[in-house]
Amino acid sequence: MTTFRDLGVQPQICDALERAGITVPFAIQEMTLSVALMGTDLIGQARTGTGKTLAFGIPLLQRSVAPTDPDYAELPQGKPQALVVAPTRELALQVSNDLKLAGADRGLRVLTIYGGVPYEGQLEALESGVDVVVGTPGRLIDLANRRALDVSHVHALVLDEADEMLDLGFLPDVERILKMTPETRQTMLFSATMPAAIVALARTHMRHPMNIRAESSYENATVPATAQFIYQAHDLDKPEIIGRVLQAEDADKMIVFTRTKRAAQRVADDLAERGFNASSLHGDMTQVAREKALAKFRENKLRVLVATDVAARGIDVAGVSHVVNYSCPEDDKTYVHRIGRTGRAGATGTAITFVDWADIHRWKMINKALDLPFEEPQETYSTSEHLYHDQGIAPGTKGRIVDPAPVERSGSSDRGERGADRPRADRPRRDRSRSRTRGGQTVQAGAGSADTDAPVTAGEAQERTASEVSGSGSAGSGEGGASRNRRRRRRKSGASSGAGAPASSEGSEG
Repeated sequence: MTTFRDLGVQPQICDALERAGITVPFAIQEMTLSVALMGTDLIGQARTGTGKTLAFGIPLLQRSVAPTDPDYAELPQGKPQALVVAPTRELALQVSNDLKLAGADRGLRVLTIYGGVPYEGQLEALESGVDVVVGTPGRLIDLANRRALDVSHVHALVLDEADEMLDLGFLPDVERILKMTPETRQTMLFSATMPAAIVALARTHMRHPMNIRAESSYENATVPATAQFIYQAHDLDKPEIIGRVLQAEDADKMIVFTRTKRAAQRVADDLAERGFNASSLHGDMTQVAREKALAKFRENKLRVLVATDVAARGIDVAGVSHVVNYSCPEDDKTYVHRIGRTGRAGATGTAITFVDWADIHRWKMINKALDLPFEEPQETYSTSEHLYHDQGIAPGTKGRIVDPAPVERSGSSDRGERGADRPRADRPRRDRSRSRTRGGQTVQAGAGSADTDAPVTAGEAQERTASEVSGSGSAGSGEGGASRNRRRRRRKSGASSGAGAPASSEGSEG
């Protein structure tokens, strides 16, 4: 059995890896190391979750000069020797952690650079000096424009998950970064797929690259150790299904993928209400909150992570037994990257995909592109027998582990404040009759006639004006103020009539 030592990896790096239980290389690592350690440009293509980070990380660390080496004084002091460009913050952090682990005994300083956090810490670290920089394109360019980051001396440049950078629109930024680095650098490009734009990028910026493929074709990009289940499910029943799957025999940690940020938050809240330790991970969260959620997930303090595609790209967490596609993936590449979060590094996993009725056509295209045997998703509900059989769920299991919280009826609503809790009989009865004017004066029969000289209050004047407007054209409307101050009633025909006015010959009740 081939080991890292057999492949010519430095003893210091091998010792650090062995302390973490890593002794035998995966296929992509074994195929890559012998080429990359010589400084040759290479294109590595392999399905996600097969150890690509160490495939480029070990050569990058081994070919860098440590501060303790005698030759270190000849280098531009504090300038980065190697650069790794990653599409997302989470992937950049993951790569940095792996590099720190492998290079722990060499004393190389690794700095992670990404947006969403203040500049100060990154600026201070760059000023103090770093050896390896791992970052996202946007923040790398920002710091380069500030003249805080100088990549003109790097001997190695790595583009990790290049196809994802293409999908996220980072390719122009990547081109700018490549032009900032020396032409004599070693360039390593790793990607799960090879779209035409990535091939063109490689031809332009790489010198006779060696192509390394860990699989025969992209159609085999899905992880063989992952059991795949495709269910046609109703949206309202999906949280109940997930709750029951979480109680299956082999269920450990789970990542649930949603199409939108709002859906991610809603599903996470729903699962938490059911008693499961769940959290969301999406772009509306602050970077601190995202890192905190990921840290809890890695430390097994969080069991379910509900994430959008962009936020979850590059997540490499051990012990993820299930991936659930809450919404049907947009295309076959998204499907491959999603389910690649489980079944990593030789472990087994389960991938469940929910397909809505409106997404049947989209799923059939994904199924055909990946040559999968699930053209007709099985209609599935939380009570379906085949769900229990497929997932190893015990009969009688429900989708929650805590009782629903009782609905508390508060008396602080507007209605309660207005006395809704008092019995109707105890409420003071409002007199709706117009025995008083709006000014508070008592209305008396005959008061306010046309020939009186008594002063008129503002309220009486307002009421009289309103009465004149509403009573224009009716019987008695022109006879003075007496008729205007009397209460009015309506005939069945709907016309107004002043009390005591002569009844017309039509419609009068007598």
